[in-house]
Amino acid sequence: MAVVDVHRFAESITCHAWSPDHSMVAFCPNNNEVHIYKSSQDQWERLHVLEKHDQIVSGIDWSSKSNKIVTVSHDRNSYVWSLEGGEWVPTLVILRLNRAALCVQWSPKENKFAVGSGAKTVCICYYEQENNWWVSKLIRKRHESSVTNVAWHPNNILLATTSTDGKCRVFSTFIKGVDTKDSKAGSPAESKFGEQIIQLDLSYSWAFGVKWSPSGNTLAYVGHSSMIYFVDDVGPSPLAQSVAFRDLPLRDVLFISEKMVIGVGYDSNPMVFAADDTGIWSFIRYIGEKKEVSSGSSYSSQFSEAFTKFYGQSKATTANEASESSKSRGGVHDNCINSIVPLSKAGSPKVMRFSTSGLDGKIAIWDLESMQEELGHQF
Repeated sequence: MAVVDVHRFAESITCHAWSPDHSMVAFCPNNNEVHIYKSSQDQWERLHVLEKHDQIVSGIDWSSKSNKIVTVSHDRNSYVWSLEGGEWVPTLVILRLNRAALCVQWSPKENKFAVGSGAKTVCICYYEQENNWWVSKLIRKRHESSVTNVAWHPNNILLATTSTDGKCRVFSTFIKGVDTKDSKAGSPAESKFGEQIIQLDLSYSWAFGVKWSPSGNTLAYVGHSSMIYFVDDVGPSPLAQSVAFRDLPLRDVLFISEKMVIGVGYDSNPMVFAADDTGIWSFIRYIGEKKEVSSGSSYSSQFSEAFTKFYGQSKATTANEASESSKSRGGVHDNCINSIVPLSKAGSPKVMRFSTSGLDGKIAIWDLESMQEELGHQF
C-alpha cells in the first residue's frame, strides 16, 4: 500500500490545497467555510476557519511562492487571503459573474489566476499595483456550457479548460503589462488575450479534470464516458489518443512524470495510466487496489457491475453478497474522489507524493517511491 496518511476531517470535502511546505492543508467541508489544519506529532490541529463566502466553496489554491490562498464559491465571488499578524485577511476579487464560480488555479509564476464558472466564461485575474486591487479579464468566447476545470501551461500563458459541453479548449491569456514578451514566445502564433488555440472534441459527454505534463508537451483530460484523452503537439496538428476503461468515470487527473498519469474519480481508487516507448497510452493498474483487472470476465458482467455501482445493489442481492462485493472493491476512500493535488519537491519534475480528497470527508497522502518496482520503467 502506497498510502502514508489518511485522515477524515469532515462528512464531505469539496476541494483542498496545501501550504508551500506541505505542513498545513486548507479544505472546504462542503459548506461556505475553509478550514486550515496543521499536522503536529501525527495529529491534525485546526488553526483557522476562513468565513467570508455565502455559499459552498468550490475551489481552493494555495500559492507556493507568495503564500496566498485564493478561494472561489457558488456565491460568484473570489477572495485572495493573505496572512497578516497570524490572521488570514481576505481581499475581494471582482469577477463580474452572474453564475457560480466552479474552479480556480494560480498560474506558474503566480502573477495571475484563472477562475472557471457556470457562466460559460473564464476569468483571468491579476493584481493592479496602482489601484491596490485584483481585477479580472474575461474569456467569453467559445464555451457553450459550464467551465469545470482549468490548467495552466508551464509557459504561464496558455490555459486549458474543460466544460460540460464535452470539449477541451486551449486559450492564450497574454496580458500586456503583466506578462513579458519572453514568456509569450512559447505560445502559438503569439496569440492575443482570449484567442482560442485549439478546440478538442474527443469527448461526447461532460469533460472534467485537465492537466499539462511537466514539460507542457502533453495535455490530458477526462470525460464522463469512462475515458481519458491524451493530446501531444497541441496546436494546428495535434496527436490525440483515447483510452477507455471499464469502471466509473474520472473527475480529476495528475501527471506524475512525462509518461505517467494518475486519474481519480467515482471509482474511489486512483488509477495509473502510462505511455510506452512508442508513446501509446494505456491503463496499468489501481494504486489502492484490493481489486485486480480480470481478463477473463465478460463484457456483460463488467457492464452489470458498473450499472450496479450507479444504482446500488439489486433487490436480489443478499447483504452478505453486497458486503463481499464492497470489500473486494474497497480502498482508502469510501466515496468519489473529487480532487488530486501534487506534493512535489521544489525543482523536481517528478511527483513522488500526492494527496486526494473525496466525498467521504477523507484526505489521503500517497507515496509512489514504495511502488517504483511495481510501476515499472515508466516511473
